[in-house]
Amino acid sequence: MLERSDLAQTLLLSMAALENQPGIKLQLLQTLQILSSSSDMNCASILQAGGAETICLHMNQPDPNGQVLFHSSEILWNLLERGSTEVTAQLSSMECVISLKEAFLHLLINGFRHSDLQLRNDLLVFTTLIAGNPNSLLIESLFAKQLVVYATFPELKSRNPLVSNLKLSYNNEDLKMKKMLLNLLVLMSKDLAALQLYKEERVLLAVLMLVRPPAASPERRSASRQWSSAQQEEVQLQALATLCSLAPIMLEDYMSCQGNAVLLLLLDWCVAQDAFFGQGHSSPVAEGRGRRKAQMRHCIRVLRSVTSSGEESVNQDLCDQGTINQLLGILMQMEASPDEDDLVSLEIKSDIQLILSALCERDMHRKELFGSEGVEMAVHFLKKGSDKFYSGLGHNKLILSTVDCVWSCIVGCYTTEDYFLAKEGASLLMDLLSSSPRCVHCNVLASLLELCDNPNALSHILSWRDSSGQTAPSFLLQLWMDEEEELKVSRDQDGGITDPQRPILGVYQQEDPQLSFPVNVPSAAVLELSENLRSKVYSIFCKLGFHDLPGLSRKHYVTLSVVRRYLDFKVGEVWEEVSRELGLDGVRPTTPDEEALSAVCKISEDTARKVAAEQRSILELQEKEDISEEQLMYTEIKSHWKQKELTAKSWDSYVSRTSNYEILKEVKAQREEYIESSRPKPEHEEAAVHSTELILGKVMSVERTGSSGPAGVKLKLARTSIKASGQDQAAPTTQDPEYFSTVKD
Repeated sequence: MLERSDLAQTLLLSMAALENQPGIKLQLLQTLQILSSSSDMNCASILQAGGAETICLHMNQPDPNGQVLFHSSEILWNLLERGSTEVTAQLSSMECVISLKEAFLHLLINGFRHSDLQLRNDLLVFTTLIAGNPNSLLIESLFAKQLVVYATFPELKSRNPLVSNLKLSYNNEDLKMKKMLLNLLVLMSKDLAALQLYKEERVLLAVLMLVRPPAASPERRSASRQWSSAQQEEVQLQALATLCSLAPIMLEDYMSCQGNAVLLLLLDWCVAQDAFFGQGHSSPVAEGRGRRKAQMRHCIRVLRSVTSSGEESVNQDLCDQGTINQLLGILMQMEASPDEDDLVSLEIKSDIQLILSALCERDMHRKELFGSEGVEMAVHFLKKGSDKFYSGLGHNKLILSTVDCVWSCIVGCYTTEDYFLAKEGASLLMDLLSSSPRCVHCNVLASLLELCDNPNALSHILSWRDSSGQTAPSFLLQLWMDEEEELKVSRDQDGGITDPQRPILGVYQQEDPQLSFPVNVPSAAVLELSENLRSKVYSIFCKLGFHDLPGLSRKHYVTLSVVRRYLDFKVGEVWEEVSRELGLDGVRPTTPDEEALSAVCKISEDTARKVAAEQRSILELQEKEDISEEQLMYTEIKSHWKQKELTAKSWDSYVSRTSNYEILKEVKAQREEYIESSRPKPEHEEAAVHSTELILGKVMSVERTGSSGPAGVKLKLARTSIKASGQDQAAPTTQDPEYFSTVKD
């Protein structure tokens, strides 16, 4: 009933008639608070009647107990929970901003109770929401100037009457206010007028004083001596987050305050406190008090933000202070520690690599400073591969930052390039290319392309093999084919050209509306060069060459013929696009220009037809080789079956010979006959009946005659006869030895 009766809207509109009746007005606010806390429809009704603005304008009316301000704040909170955009829009008017400013200043100076401090912070939250509105009037209302003064208190000594009587209790409510004021500095920095205000009030100096480590900042200790250790850490982290946004847009003030030195000092302090072994988390409060990992994370973020701005004076100052070696040492120290694979650690590592890339990208001397230690670092991270790319912890960012580090810190300096190649860096890039997702290929190919300017790199790339034995040229051509399949380029089943008029044009590009592009906007044909991998693959093959490439099949050669003519096809595509845009704009070129355009387009089409003919000849040769191999295979199969038949026949013969008695007898007879026929026959038949007698004796004397050979030797032996076994043995007798001569008479 109450929701449908528009009671809330009626009560709101009646506030104007109760200016002189504070008691009834207070009861009305209490009623509106109850209605807004219990119903979305009531809140919508109040907002529809401009309730947020009306409540804000009446919150500063005289009230000795402060109940009007309290209930007004509660109503605004209820409205914010159900429609923050509409509430912010209503509170952004000049009158509301001034009303909030007066209420905040009153509570800041006169509020001492805990409820007053909470209410003060609530008003600061409303101010924060207004600051996020690009149409806010904080600068014009002078509220921003007062907020800046309070944000630098008590770090900077000031004679401003706004802070002369200001005292902090250093409790949790004051801590929340300090953090919200620092956050407001970030939100208001989008306005250029606010930046000028920051310069006048020395905001960066105050923030850097909060950032400094305690041991290195006696001024900060005296200024914030009342903050507890845990509170100091939270303020320091909030100050680092603020500095991350302000430093890149206020580099002059940052350098005048020696911001780099402060951050490097903080970095040394974090390392000295064993920051790497703490348990860091995502939020500043939860990142672990007493540990320095959170401070390191935000410190590295600030360094990344200032180096990515590209200001040479900032980068040179960092290099002069030895930042490159310091960051490399921190990175490898983190990598050497156990269990350093969490979200915060991975973010720190990738940010350090991005800082190194920003420092070394355009300076040869800094690449030399990166040196062998930096190469070892890059190789170490490349060896990790991309297995955890989709872990959700940040391994994907670490892989991309490592590749960027190779491109910015190694490529371009021959000393670091040669050391990188000696450490198998080119092979590691190819391994990463073959194992990583498609979104990484463009970055890796760009690094490989730049590395190919070093003549020593080509042999490393050509000698690379993946786990399946695929070569680098074969893999690059496979990437080309996958890219064309993604773009839906017209190809036959063998990868040949099917449309000579559009040899490399994808279906999506053909379906785009045919528009005329402004002079400063790249056309689709030009933009395509940077959006896909084909231009990089073509450029790498220009370094490797198009002949005598290892591990290519006929299909690869068909694709290679297109790759070799890619630039010619792209030139023809651009000129065809120019001709089409002239027609869309209603511009008729002169006759010579028109003839030149037609000739260029015809040359491109003729080139495509020649490539298509070359592809057909490659496929025909492949077909002939396939037929030849098929015939050879058929011959080998026939020979194999013939051999099997002979083996089977031999086995059958063997079985029959060993199992049939008659056949065995016949074979035995044949064998005996063969043995008998193979024996040698004597020359004289008489020799066959002569008995054989063995004569043994002792040599008595040896005489030589004049003859040569055995005939010239005359032996005398003592004769002893040997009887055959079975003969009767004669009685031993003594007889004179019988001598004989070996010389024929």
